[in-house]
Amino acid sequence: MPDAGRLVPTSSAVPPRGALLLRDPRLNKGTAFTEAERDALGLRGLLPPHVCTLDEQVTRVMENLRRLPDPLSKYILLEALQDRNETLFYRVVTEHLDETMPLIYTPTVGAACQQFGHIYRRPRGLFISARDRGRVESVLRNWPEREVTMIVVTDGERILGLGDLGANGMGIPIGKLALYTACAGVAPAGCLPVMIDVGTGNAALRADPLYLGLRQPRLTGADYDALVDEFIEAAQCVFPRAIVQFEDFGNHNAFRLLARWRDRICCFNDDIQGTAAVAVAGIFSALRVTRQPLSQQTFLCLGAGEAATGISDLLVAAMVEEGLTPQAARARCWLFDSQGLVVAGREALAEHKRPFAHPHAPLADFTQAVEQLKPTALIGVSAVAGGFTQATLQAMARINARPIIFALSNPTSRAECSAQQAYAWTGGRALFASGSPFAPVPLGGQTFVPRQGNNSYIFPGVGLGAIACRATRITEAMFMAAARTLAAQVSDADLVQGSLYPPLSQVREVSARIGAAVAAVAFDAGLAGVARPADLLDHVRQTMYTPVYRSAA
Repeated sequence: MPDAGRLVPTSSAVPPRGALLLRDPRLNKGTAFTEAERDALGLRGLLPPHVCTLDEQVTRVMENLRRLPDPLSKYILLEALQDRNETLFYRVVTEHLDETMPLIYTPTVGAACQQFGHIYRRPRGLFISARDRGRVESVLRNWPEREVTMIVVTDGERILGLGDLGANGMGIPIGKLALYTACAGVAPAGCLPVMIDVGTGNAALRADPLYLGLRQPRLTGADYDALVDEFIEAAQCVFPRAIVQFEDFGNHNAFRLLARWRDRICCFNDDIQGTAAVAVAGIFSALRVTRQPLSQQTFLCLGAGEAATGISDLLVAAMVEEGLTPQAARARCWLFDSQGLVVAGREALAEHKRPFAHPHAPLADFTQAVEQLKPTALIGVSAVAGGFTQATLQAMARINARPIIFALSNPTSRAECSAQQAYAWTGGRALFASGSPFAPVPLGGQTFVPRQGNNSYIFPGVGLGAIACRATRITEAMFMAAARTLAAQVSDADLVQGSLYPPLSQVREVSARIGAAVAAVAFDAGLAGVARPADLLDHVRQTMYTPVYRSAA
C-alpha cells in the first residue's frame, strides 16, 4: 500500500492550483470539486462537467475493484487510489473494511511484499540504508512533514511468515500505517513508514534484477546496532512527538531492541505486544463460553518466537491478576518450537524461551505434547501451514468440551489450520480464531462465523490513545487494558455464532475505546504529556481523522 504521507508538505505557503492540485493526493477531490472550487482553483475544463459526491466516487471505485480478477491487482488499484486521492481511499476502506482490509493488509500484503520491486510505482516512506551511517538525521529531514506522530519501522528480516524479504518488507509499515488511519483515525499526515535496509540473507532476492534494496548480505553485530541506534536517536530529534513501532524484526533483534528502548522512548513491538493483546482478548472471550477461570487454563503455543513469548507473558500477567503467583502462572504456559517441546535442561536455549522451559521429558511430536500436557488452548504462531493436524485437533476435542484453537499465523497460506478443519475435526466444538480471514463455515445445522485475531484490533487503538495523551512511554499495563477493552466489545450474539472478536465494521469505535483505556493508564501512571480531560473517550474521538472533503475554495 502507498504511504500515509505524500512528498509535498501541506504547509506550503502557496497552495497548489490547477493540474498541480489534481496531483496532490491530500488535497485532490477529483470529480468532487465543486463549481465554485473549479473556478477559484483553475480547474475549469480539467475535469468532466458533472460534480460527483463522495458516495458516487466510492461506488465507482468499488465497481472497478470488484471487476479485477485477483487480490494483487486489487491491491495495486487501491495503491494507485491513495497516490491520487487520499480522502477517497480512506473513505473506501472505512466503508468497506471487511472487503478491503484483506487487500491492504493480510493476506494480500504478503504477496505485495514478495513482488514489491516488480509492482513499484512511486516512492513511499523513507528508506534508510546501511550506506546512510552518519547522515540518518539528514535523511529523516527529507521527509516533508514535521508533525509526525507515528513511525512504523522494519528491517524486513521476518515479514509475516514469509521470512527475510529485505527492502521488499517496506510493504508492511506502509500497510500498517494505512490501518492506523482507517481503523483508528490517526491523521495520515502524522504517519511515517521506515525501512532500515541492511541487506538481505535472501539470495534469490539479491539475484532478482528488479530488487530495489541493497544487494548484500545482512549487516549484523555492532554495525547493525549502530545504525539502528542512530535512527532512533535521530527520529527523537527530528520528530520528538513520534511513537516508534518496531515491526517484523527477526527474533534475535526484536527482543533486544524492545528491551533497549522501551524505557527510554515511547515505543512498542507489535509482533510481541500487539499480538499478545489480541490473543489474550480472544482468550477472555472464549472463557465467557467455557465459563472457566483463566487461572485454570493450560496453554500450548506452536511456535516459540516473538508472538508466542509475548502472548505467554501477557497471559501470565493476567493470571497473576487472578491470584496466581508468577511461577504458577508461567507453569501453565508451554512452548513448542522446531526442536520440540521447550523443556528445562535443553542446551543453548534462547533467553526469551527460558521462563517457559519447564521440567518435562523432551517431546518431538506436537500431538503427543497435546496428549501429555492436556492443554485447554492451542495457540498457533509458528508460520507452519497445517501444524494443527487432524490428530492434534481430535486430541484436543477428547480432552476438552470446548477446545480453544487459535491459528494465528499469516498470511492464510501459513495458517496452522483452516476454520473448516478446526470445526470439522472437533465436531463443531472448537472456539476458533485465526490471523487471516476465513469464510463462515456451515456445519451440523449451524453456521460458524470465525473472526480474525488480527493485531489491527489492537495496535491502531494503542497508538491513538498514546497520541491523544502524548504518552511518554507505552507499558505492558496499556496492552492489558487494550486486551480487556477489546474483549468487552464482543457481544453475546457474537459468541453464539462462534465469533471471539467484534465485527471489523466496528473497529473505529473499538479503537476509540481502546485509545481511551490506554490514555487512562498513561494518566494514572504519570506518563501523559497533557492535562487529563474530563471525558477521555470524547477527547480521543475528537482527535480522530475522518475521510471527508473540506472546502478548498
